[in-house]
Amino acid sequence: MTEMDRRQFLVAAGGLAAVSLFPSELPAAPILIEPLKLGLVGGGRQGRAILAELAKIEGIKVAAVCDNDATRLSGVKSRAGDAEGFEDHRAMLDKVKDLSGVIIATPTHAHKAIALDAVSAGRHVYCEAPLAHTIEDAKAIATAAAGAKTVFAVGHEGRSNPVYQLARSFFRTDAFKDMVMMRAQCNQKTTWRVGSPDPAREKVLNWRLDRELSTGLMGEIGSHQLDVVHWYRNRHPVSVRATGGIRLHTDGREIADTVLAEFAFEDGARFIYSTTLASSYEGKYEVFEGSNSSIRLAWSHAWMFKEADAPTQGWEVYANKQQIYNEAGITLIAGATQLAEQGKLKEGVGLPNSSLYYALADFVKCITEKKPAVCSAADGYRTAVVAILANQAVAKGGEIKIDESMLKVG
Repeated sequence: MTEMDRRQFLVAAGGLAAVSLFPSELPAAPILIEPLKLGLVGGGRQGRAILAELAKIEGIKVAAVCDNDATRLSGVKSRAGDAEGFEDHRAMLDKVKDLSGVIIATPTHAHKAIALDAVSAGRHVYCEAPLAHTIEDAKAIATAAAGAKTVFAVGHEGRSNPVYQLARSFFRTDAFKDMVMMRAQCNQKTTWRVGSPDPAREKVLNWRLDRELSTGLMGEIGSHQLDVVHWYRNRHPVSVRATGGIRLHTDGREIADTVLAEFAFEDGARFIYSTTLASSYEGKYEVFEGSNSSIRLAWSHAWMFKEADAPTQGWEVYANKQQIYNEAGITLIAGATQLAEQGKLKEGVGLPNSSLYYALADFVKCITEKKPAVCSAADGYRTAVVAILANQAVAKGGEIKIDESMLKVG
């Protein structure tokens, strides 16, 4: 095969695999005919990250920012240019009448009031995940969103991630075939504790460590990876068994810094999940093991590991491969067709933007193109329920059944 023939084959393989291995191109940025005005509620770390990603989308104007903490409000306002600042989200909704949408990046337990007020005011909403800290609050939000004509998107970013979308199309074919096992982890060496000379402010800042307000590691971290499993499988677990404890941060907290959970599905499949704040080893990933291949997802990257007895399709010999421990994985590359044409296939490994960018871009597209949210309030509700029950299982150190009726919004 000549070099020209080889390149033509790669281009053909890239086009063919738009439904399997390679997407033909990365999703285009939203095209806005006129500026879209958004309001941001929440000036913490996630709020600042959201501002940075919105700045990459041409035509977006953050016209208002809101935080009930004066220090955070000052900081986020300085980053948002000429945005008007508010300490109360209701004042923001009342005064800035031409806001098309509201982005909620507050602590989880504060989501409900802001979401309900924004929906009632006829604004589109992007709400960070998990949707709420209690099942009752999550249901109230999902119910309100279901009755609205506006877009309500939940920030489970995996559904918007181009590499995850690509891998999912592969997962749903015989290239993966029979489900064997699922596992995932998120390891990071951090404390979650925020210091402040003011005891009252310190208590507010450390809501993640407050049993009454926090969904723990299973909610604040695990829900994002749980949602990937729900989305890939189009089903939810019927039970969860979990345990957890404090392995490093003996600072008086009651929230576990290390958790291990097992989710059982009606078809007998199992999802094993672990997360810790005490070790960063191996970071964050999800693995789906199938009888023909396994897929490893790592948010900016993904790989497929074919079984030796799996049928071949011919393109594998030209696919870019990486060594992961003792296995050679076929990299799942976004924009592979164009890269192959340019002879730059290996340069395309990984994503040029964060998952947060793609989730926000999808939110904007859904508004402008009048399409349903990629991750709806109902989707977010179901994942929140499972995560909250998993957190309860950690506290109890046992098994909790998940009845299908619990996952219904109506």
